[in-house]
This record gives sequence, structure tokens and C-alpha cells, in this order.
Amino acid sequence: MQIRISNKKTVIWLAILLLLFIALSYLMTSPEAKQYSKYLSQSPSPSGVKAIYTYLEKENGSVEKWSNTPGMLSNQDENQVLIMVGPYFTPDQEEIKAYQSFMEAGNTILLFKENPKGMFDVNTAPLTESVATDEEVTVVSDGEGGSYKAKIKSSIRLQTNDKDEILLKDDLGIIALRRAFGKGQLIVSNSPEWMTNGALLKQDHLSLVFSLINKSNAGSILFDEYSHGQENASKIGTLYPKWFLIFIVQGTLITVMWLLLKGKRFGPILVSRNETVRFSDERVKALAAWYMRGKRYQDSLFIQADYVKLLLHEKWGIAYGREWKEISSQLERRWKGVPASEITSFLEGLKNVLEKRQINKNEYLVWSKKLDRLRKEVEEG
Repeated sequence: MQIRISNKKTVIWLAILLLLFIALSYLMTSPEAKQYSKYLSQSPSPSGVKAIYTYLEKENGSVEKWSNTPGMLSNQDENQVLIMVGPYFTPDQEEIKAYQSFMEAGNTILLFKENPKGMFDVNTAPLTESVATDEEVTVVSDGEGGSYKAKIKSSIRLQTNDKDEILLKDDLGIIALRRAFGKGQLIVSNSPEWMTNGALLKQDHLSLVFSLINKSNAGSILFDEYSHGQENASKIGTLYPKWFLIFIVQGTLITVMWLLLKGKRFGPILVSRNETVRFSDERVKALAAWYMRGKRYQDSLFIQADYVKLLLHEKWGIAYGREWKEISSQLERRWKGVPASEITSFLEGLKNVLEKRQINKNEYLVWSKKLDRLRKEVEEG
């Protein structure tokens, strides 16, 4: 009868577990509209840059996403171009140095950011005039006499030094510049929206983007995702496929259910008192407690010292009847790792404390620990 009840419970639990698996699988694999942040190379939304990434991948062939730290960028002249579109944060000094080393080796960074101040010592100036609205189009000119129509949302303009080259500008100031870094270069633009899917084919944005990319003489292109916080290595949901995550969750649930059905319990092991009484010497504990309550520290220490001396006789062959100060040379030969001066000091101090008529608790604890240290050395050695 009990077996039937147990089997019935098992079937009920397994049925509940199966329903949980079905619900979990549905929740984890049900299609949902995915939300993307701005300027991501895998984002097909209007604010993403998947269109230009896909086009360059087909045309150039050597285009990749870069999600690693700047310190892992190549320090060799490999004619690489790192495209940074709308970084979410300003890199710290160590990361800036890594980016600069990448450029100084002979590579290029193409930075699109509305206000790049604070990155690579780029200076900017706020506009005194109002910025054009989304409907207004600005005329942009390059250094070769060409002119383009574009929308510029940035409320700042770039400032150059004597060695910078102006690449694009409008009536309000500089929009893009080029700066040399060792064998490489930095190209900066204040208009990341030109790169987005929703604006790339409007006005002359595509021509402006390609004019800046062509200035870099790109061999291979890297789209920087590190500056967007896309360090996917820390996100388990992006490391493993959903079917594998479902398998792990289901396996965990099955294991827990199996342990419960098998009657396994969790928690500390409580030993019954009768076993503790049978297999432990409670008289020793009671005697120790009696000495402590009666403050008979001197008697307790004398018994402990006598026991250690008995061990010295049995284990190391040191005569039991000899005084502590007389066994210094024998202890020095057997007590490994303890200097002779420390052994002499120990024996003299022990002799003095044993000769006292009464000691306090602190003295007792100090010398009890020292004797216990010697006892362990004798028993283990």
C-alpha cells in the first residue's frame, strides 16, 4: 500500500515539474520586441548603425565588432581603423593611453561624438547661435571645394591646433578634423547621427561618412562596442543559447526534486546526546571546568606541564625526572624551527611561573598555549 502511495506522489510531482518546464520554455523562447541602445552595430532600429556596418562588411570584407578592452588593440602597424560611434562614456586615462598607442603604431581611430571634449585632448566650443532643428539643413564644405547638405544636431563645434587638418565645416564652425598621432591619426566628427540607419540615406550623410572613412585609408575596420558597454562576456544570457540555459534550469529542478523524493535533507547533522556521552570523556571537560571556576590556574598549569614532560620522556627519550632548565640542549636538537635562545627563554620562564604560589588567568592562558605548542610538536614529531 505504501509503495502505491509513493508512486502516486512521484507521478504528481513529475506532472507538476513537466508543467513548470513547459511554462519556462515558453517564457524563455517567446518572441518579444527587442529594445536596442543607440549606435550599436547589431541594431536594426533607426538609431542603430547596422546598415553602414553591413555595407562595409560586404564591400570591404574585413569588418569586425570590437568588444574587448582598449589594451587588447594591436600595437603593430596593421592599417586598422577603429570606428567609435557615440561612446556612452569617456574612457579613463589608462584606456586613453591604450587607444593612443594603437594610433601611434600606425592605425586610425574614427570618432563620431556630439561633444568629444575630454577624449584625446580634443577641445570644443559651444555655439552662440541656435542649433538647426530637425527640419533645417546645413551646408557643409570640405577642404577640397566640395559642398554637401546635412543635418547637424550638435550644439558645439570643434577647435583645432596648429597641426590639425580641417576636414569638414559649416557656417558655425568646424565639424570634422584630423590629428596625427605618431604614425597613425585621429579623425573626429561631432555628428554621430549621420551613421545611424534612420539618417544615413538622408541628405548627403552617406557621402560625408564615406569621405571621412576614405581619409583613414582603411585596411581592416573595427566597430568599437566596448565604449557602448557591450562587454558580453559578463552576461550569461548572451554567452549561451537559450536552449542550453533551459536545459541547465531544468536539470537543476530535476536534481532538487529527485533529492526531495529520495528523502534527502539539508542542514547540520545533530548527533544524539547518548552517542556523545558514550564516545567522549566528559570527565575531562568537567574537571577542566572545575579548575576554571575555582581559579586553580597554578594547579592546572602544573598538571599540563607534568603531562608534557611525560610525553617528552615517551616520545623523545628525555628523562622525566630532570628539571626543565636541564633539558635545554636536548630540546634544541629535537624542537625543529625554534631558535636556541627562544627555547632557553621558554624553559626559564616556565620554571619561574611553576615556582609561583599563585598565578592569574592571563599568565595561565599564555603559558598554557606555550605548553600546548610544545605538546603538539612532540606528538606530531
